[in-house]
Parts: sequence; structure tokens; C-alpha cells
Amino acid sequence: MNHGIEEMTKRNCRSSLRALLLPMLFVVGCNDSQDTSNVATSDGEKLAPVTLALNWLPDSQHGGFFAAQVHGFFAEQRLDVTISPGGPNAPVAQKVALNQAQFGVGNSDQLLMARQQEMDVVAVFAAMQNSPRCIMVHSETGITRLADLKDVTLAVGAGKAFVEFMKRSLPLDGVTTVPYTGSIAPFLNDQNFAQQAYVFSEPHVAKSRGANVHSMMVSELGFNPYSSCLFVNGKVLRNDPTLVKKMVAAVRKGWQQYLADPYETNLAIQRANPEMNTESLQYGAEAIRQLCVPGDDVGSVGQMNDTRWQTIAKQLAELGFLNDASQYSAAFTTRFLSVD
Repeated sequence: MNHGIEEMTKRNCRSSLRALLLPMLFVVGCNDSQDTSNVATSDGEKLAPVTLALNWLPDSQHGGFFAAQVHGFFAEQRLDVTISPGGPNAPVAQKVALNQAQFGVGNSDQLLMARQQEMDVVAVFAAMQNSPRCIMVHSETGITRLADLKDVTLAVGAGKAFVEFMKRSLPLDGVTTVPYTGSIAPFLNDQNFAQQAYVFSEPHVAKSRGANVHSMMVSELGFNPYSSCLFVNGKVLRNDPTLVKKMVAAVRKGWQQYLADPYETNLAIQRANPEMNTESLQYGAEAIRQLCVPGDDVGSVGQMNDTRWQTIAKQLAELGFLNDASQYSAAFTTRFLSVD
């Protein structure tokens, strides 16, 4: 995932490197050594140690996971969870496949491609039903639909599946693509500059700096992977399904809490990632809500279905990112999503 809120700017790029070099500055949960064998509840029962690897630095897209920590939902399930931050190109799927972390956060298209590389990872919960991926332009261009995207410089990540899907779906007349650097500085300096973004992040930053921004959702083209999915090491899933059930139950309550009232959780995210500010986190929480529960049914958060996974697998195969779309069903399970 890439993928993050607030300062996709030069300052945040520098801080991202620092975060990768000093990840334990941001770790939330158990101690550095991961030895939690002596942690116990008030009734003397030991908590199970679990590590959750994020796909980016802590921000609103991780709100429900932090809420489960802040509001004690992990502890209710007898779990002692370490939340480990990610960053640019964080190898989350690799870490989980190697059991360096039992759980991770990623998008459904990424997980399908990871499994093709023989990484045994399985999605068990999808926080965002709709992808937050968007293309932002200056309102002054008059562009209001992706189909009308023309005569601009477009910054996008090279080799990304959504980029290839856009190239096949849109005319892109007069559009020159350049590498996305993670900074909005070029966008702010040129009204004919457009770029990829997450709708809960960069558009808000650009507006706060005086730009008139219009955002267009890539999902409207039909490429709409589940985002902020909780996924698990396949061996852990097979050997300890009770642990997975507890984790999903805690995460579900965490997301329900965050979508209902993000304030206290946002304070914890800000402590975990000082580059954030409360205004941006609140904006992100509000933007994420409609992505997590499009029908405003908070009780349904996290759900997945076969059709959506099959669709994204077929699209990835057509784009050349998957060799065999028929194996998609091994990438996820809905067995833990029913509410007892």
C-alpha cells in the first residue's frame, strides 16, 4: 500500500525515511523484543502476542486498528497487539508470509499479486469497501471526469495496476505521465499538473495550501479493489483459527468505534506519527466513513464477497499482473465475518 494521509509532501518524504530507519519510535503495543509471554489480564490469563504490520505510516486509513488498541477491544479478546508502522514500499506481505508479523494491512489487488509470488497470505476483513484512490486536478482546468482528463502532466506510480487500467480505459489525449514522487509540491506550482492521491489525504493538504482541487475516483472506472484489508499468515490461519477469529472481532469493533467517534483514536495516531495533525486526521476519518460503509450501515463494516474478488482477479489477469485469475478464492475467506 502504498498509500497515506496528510503530508505527501517533501517534508513527509523525509520523515518517511526516518520512520523506516527508526520504526520503533512509532510502535504501539508490546515491547521491542516482542516477548509478551508474561503479559496477563486482571484475572491472570495470559494475553496472546500478535504483531500487525501496517502498509504506511499511521494515519486515518488505520483508524479502526488503532481504535481496537485504544478502546481495549484487543484486550477484550485476550490479545496483546503490537502495531508496527510501514512506509514507502513497505514489504508488508513479505513480512506476514515469513511470519515476522502474523497480520498485515493491504489492498486486495496487492494480496492477489503477492500470492502469485508464492506468499501465503489470506485476507480476512476489508475495512474499505471502495478504494480511496483518486486523481486530483486543479478546478481551473475544467476537468470534472476522468474521461475528460487531457492536456495535463499526470504524476502516477510506474507499473501500478490502476495506472494500466486507466491507460486502457481512457483516451488521455495530450496527457504526459511522469513518476509520482510522493510530493504535492509540483501540483501546487502548476495548474496543468495532476496526480494520483488518496481522497482522504492529498486533496485536503492541497486545499489547505490554497489550491482549488477537484478529485475523481478511479473506482468509478470499475477498478475497485478492497482497501485496508486485514490479512493473515496462511499457516497461522490454518493452525490457529481461534486467534484469527478474535483478531477479526476486535478489529471490527475498532472500525465501528472509529467511524462513530474518531477523536480519541486520532490522538493516539498523532502520538504514533507526530507528522500528522488533528485537523487532517478528522478530515480523513470523515472521508473514510463513506468508503467503509457506503450504505451507512456500520454493522456491515469489513464484509467481502466472492464477486468482488473474482472481478479484480480477472482485471489483473487482463492487465498482465496475474497468470491465473481462477485461483482468486484462495486469497480471502469470509468465515470470520459473521457476527455471533
